Amino acid sequence: MNYDIKTLHPLEIRVLLNTGDEDLTSELIMEKLSFKLGQCNQAFSWLAAKSLIEEKEKKKRVIYEMTDTGRDLQKNGTPAERIFALISEKGPMKLTEINDALSLENRDTGTAFGQMSKDGVMALDEEKRACIKGSGISQSMKLVRAVLDKGIREGELEESTLSPDEITAISGISKKRGGGNSPFRVSEREDIVYRITASGKEVKKLLKEQGVTGEEVGSLTPEMLADGSWKNKTFRGYNVNTPPSRVLLGRHSPYAQFLDGVKDKLVSLGFEEFDGPLVETEFWNCDALFMPQFHSARDIHDVYHLADPVKAKSIEQPYLDQVASSHKDGWKTGSRGWGYDFDREFTKRLILRSQGTVLSAKTLTRAKIPGKYFGIVRCFRYDKVDATHLSDFYQTEGIVLGEEVTLKTLLGLLKMFAEEVAGASEVMYVPGYFPFTEPSVEVHIKHPVLGWFELGGAGIFRPEVTEPLGIHVPVLAWGLGIDRMALMSLGLNDLRELFTSDIEHLRLRRRSS
Repeated sequence: MNYDIKTLHPLEIRVLLNTGDEDLTSELIMEKLSFKLGQCNQAFSWLAAKSLIEEKEKKKRVIYEMTDTGRDLQKNGTPAERIFALISEKGPMKLTEINDALSLENRDTGTAFGQMSKDGVMALDEEKRACIKGSGISQSMKLVRAVLDKGIREGELEESTLSPDEITAISGISKKRGGGNSPFRVSEREDIVYRITASGKEVKKLLKEQGVTGEEVGSLTPEMLADGSWKNKTFRGYNVNTPPSRVLLGRHSPYAQFLDGVKDKLVSLGFEEFDGPLVETEFWNCDALFMPQFHSARDIHDVYHLADPVKAKSIEQPYLDQVASSHKDGWKTGSRGWGYDFDREFTKRLILRSQGTVLSAKTLTRAKIPGKYFGIVRCFRYDKVDATHLSDFYQTEGIVLGEEVTLKTLLGLLKMFAEEVAGASEVMYVPGYFPFTEPSVEVHIKHPVLGWFELGGAGIFRPEVTEPLGIHVPVLAWGLGIDRMALMSLGLNDLRELFTSDIEHLRLRRRSS
């Protein structure tokens, strides 16, 4: 047989050389070779992978392991034993008196008395006192005592070694998953029985012919050099053709790294980052942005509503009153508004934010002038998922406030996002419409595979948005799909690749990016 025995670990060699045709189990190897359980399992795993041994059968065992509670009960007595001894000495007592005398909880006393009543050992007299009814302790109490004593002697009790009566007794005082306050913790173990294969027997024969024992030394130590013991050692050979272990280093996801890069760029330009909760009210998500309450985007097919709670308790003042007035008649903005009665209950409805602009609106209430703010915001909108659309997506939002800002300033920012962040070479700006900006613009870029698609919208906030929130200077605003920018920048053809759970795909993407 042509087999490179250098690929065998000393643990594997010793298992092969010290076993015959008998079944191979962990217990056998631990007894014969003084292996630890982990060494047995490792040797079996390696040998099975090389087809030198094979699985013969699996044996399931139920094990009862004594807990600290069990050891305490074995030493000091179970509640039933202690109650029986107390009543035997003191005479009939009420259950509350038993609790005080033995420092037991009501639950323990009640359970123990109930079982003894069921066994015919105790009962309640006419004065509702516990008294002894039989001539001695019950058989179930004797069995519990027997398994407690046995548990102390053996530590672990295997179900196959217990009698049917003992199994009944121990099952009543055992629990899985940690055991809690139970005397025994029960667990199921699966033992695999192996047998040596024909290939394994051939390799075993080859080991004997070449005088390999498994006791060979794997490394030369300073101690061996110092005392000269290396001269009497047999050293293990090395297979230089064995491939090295794969080293998997922790890395950032390419998309997470892209987002960090966008944040760094904006912060370096003097922007302050904002953030907020995923759940918002209709007020901040739409009403504060001068979106009428009858707007089609409020439809259930476009926005996710919360089932419980349905509404917020209140809306911040004076913004509620001022925004409501701007919708009805324009308030003090010079606008005629939308001309309808603002619904103050509807505006409290809770939704998953559908656009990042909600945070731009909330930031206006505390913004400095001049000021620059941005956020990378997770949004939720009912949409058909495809290469360029997701129902759970990210936007980059931002506002710039100041007396001197103009549409030209905004176009410069959009150009930076399209060319420097997304990496697009072909960019197109087209007029757009949004209820909260005027003028409004959309920015589109051309993907080499997907063609033209929209990055998002931008514009200058209308007075109906800014003035009710306390701002009286021009405010530039944008909301762009940063997922789509990453799609272009990372050379992907499908947005879903940004959120894949395929770790190998992510590693390849990380190396290529």
